[in-house]
Amino acid sequence: MFTYLKAQGSSIIASAIDFGITVLAVNLLGWWYLAASITGTVSGGIVNFYVNRKWVFESQSTAIKWQILKYILVWAGNLAIVTAGVFVFTHFFNLNYVLAKVLSAVLTGISYNYIMQKQFIFSS
Repeated sequence: MFTYLKAQGSSIIASAIDFGITVLAVNLLGWWYLAASITGTVSGGIVNFYVNRKWVFESQSTAIKWQILKYILVWAGNLAIVTAGVFVFTHFFNLNYVLAKVLSAVLTGISYNYIMQKQFIFSS
């Protein structure tokens, strides 16, 4: 249970990076909301991998290249799911892009990310 709680803490940190970059890119730089969302997700993903490897799962594996490769595979699924969710919630339900990203990220986080990271990426 403690690992799960640490993973949620890591997720909050990564999400803060993700959302901060997304909002800044849209509001300050004038980017299209999906481009900003993808950039934020990539940035948050990098932070999430590092924090999860070092703190959450305390991985001592020397096979970091394999962990990175597996993380990229899982993260690509996360990116696709979150981006599709942001688009659907924004385009079809007329939600603000930030609310759409929150809903997509939370749903993906509780149904996909933790399980895939624990069982697939940092299991060895």
